[in-house]
Amino acid sequence: MPRAKLIIASSEASADLLYATKFRAPDAFVFLDVGGRSALLLSDLEIDRGRAEAAVDQVDAYSATERVVQGKKKKRPGLARVVAGWLKASGVRSVLVPQDFPFGLARQLRDEGVRLKPAKGAFFPEREKKSAAEVRAITAAIRIAEAGIARGIEVLRSSAPRKDGRLALGRRILTSEMLRIEIETALVRAGGEARGDTICAGGEQACDPHGRGSGPLRAGELIILDVFPRDAKSGYFGDITRTVVRGRASEAQRRLWDVCLTGQKRALQQMRPGIEGAAVHEKLKAYFAAQGYPTEIRDGRWQGFFHGTGHGLGLEVHESPRFAATTFVPGQVLTVEPGIYIPGLGGVRHEDVALITQQSPKLLTQAPKTLEI
Repeated sequence: MPRAKLIIASSEASADLLYATKFRAPDAFVFLDVGGRSALLLSDLEIDRGRAEAAVDQVDAYSATERVVQGKKKKRPGLARVVAGWLKASGVRSVLVPQDFPFGLARQLRDEGVRLKPAKGAFFPEREKKSAAEVRAITAAIRIAEAGIARGIEVLRSSAPRKDGRLALGRRILTSEMLRIEIETALVRAGGEARGDTICAGGEQACDPHGRGSGPLRAGELIILDVFPRDAKSGYFGDITRTVVRGRASEAQRRLWDVCLTGQKRALQQMRPGIEGAAVHEKLKAYFAAQGYPTEIRDGRWQGFFHGTGHGLGLEVHESPRFAATTFVPGQVLTVEPGIYIPGLGGVRHEDVALITQQSPKLLTQAPKTLEI
């Protein structure tokens, strides 16, 4: 008999649970799969919606199971005892659980006689290869991200440099925080979710790849806009990065931007079935070094190309496959986002999303790349 799979989590937090059920709920609920037959244990608050929306074979009421487990006892049973009773009623004594299964709950279930084994790798390895429906969902999320990028560029273009170099929008100094609000408002209007972590980083701040950016933005500086919203309808993510300068770019900035873009194009050309991501990454790093941008620590700070070439994208903004740990196969969806960061000059990152096919990768991103605005 195949091992049963058990998840107890909120599908807003667990991508595996959302993948398995297609049911979004803010509170934790119970999912069980036995040999391909799936079931949920839901609260009375969610059971009607679960029966209408969840992509499972069976939906049971937590309250009804609780009453059976409680029997004639006065004290209501806790979650672990109710789940253990539900599992035993289904003939399940042993379950496979995700690696992030709650430790305390696992101990309580074991005390109730349930044997738990954590998955050694991905709980649903099939998530790595996207179905046609998933590709459509990711593409829709990318369009939301592109709406955010378009608004960010529109705001920057509408800004004007002051004598001190700071950008002004009307009478107000344009800050990273203000631009982030404008971008995320556009994301919500396009059907996305505002997360508050959109990157709007200029100048030296753009040399920290995950720095969100803060304070005034300036003319003549490289500004990285990295937008990665979740589609409020499907739960899938989009991800896109563009690097711009408000005004005129210097020759050094333009060369950095151009070399990074050429590197991205070279990486995309190599992403074919059977090619190892690690090899693509190392060739890209070597190319940047040959162009005068080695990856190194200088004055105690990393510079050059010191992060991954990309990552898997889907129900998580960073998910399997890891770019440098995979051999490309059709159906994978990955970002391709090389970045070069030079303190004193600034940072450049170009990010698009590609679907691996039997031939060359299919680019899912459409937004143009423009340096000067």
